[in-house]
Amino acid sequence: MQTVINVTIIVLIALVAVMAGLYFFGRKAQKKQAAQKQQMDAMAQTVSMLVIDKKKMPLKDAGFPAQVLEQTPKLMRRTKLPIVKAKIGPKITPLIADAKIYDSIPVKKEVKAVISGLYITSVKGIRTPLEQTAKKKGFMSKLRNKAEKASEEAKNTSVKKSNKKK
Repeated sequence: MQTVINVTIIVLIALVAVMAGLYFFGRKAQKKQAAQKQQMDAMAQTVSMLVIDKKKMPLKDAGFPAQVLEQTPKLMRRTKLPIVKAKIGPKITPLIADAKIYDSIPVKKEVKAVISGLYITSVKGIRTPLEQTAKKKGFMSKLRNKAEKASEEAKNTSVKKSNKKK
């Protein structure tokens, strides 16, 4: 009995230590993110551009200059990012889109975008407002819809059978 109590106390102490570590790590990350957002807002400029293509691909395959690839952390080089190829003025430039606005960027249309370096932070339509594309449904929501349809069909068939018997 004594060993069980000792083990639970040790586990609780470990959990408290992990939670405290995560709390301080999260606060530090929030401060860092706020400082980066301030820098991005200071560097932001509005540009008119023609979106040629958009894909989610690794940074090394996107066609960025070697200097950009050297500055990025090694793990970020392999992860897939939302990349937008756009014509800004006379030259075609690959840009990284914010994940929140990636779905709203239209392909082969001219838009006004707020960019900060190589990063697109917001997009507006020039002549007409942007069309909101329907968000893709996740795996679980598709399963729920199928289950609901199946249960409705089962109820309908059972009601029809009971009506026929009467």
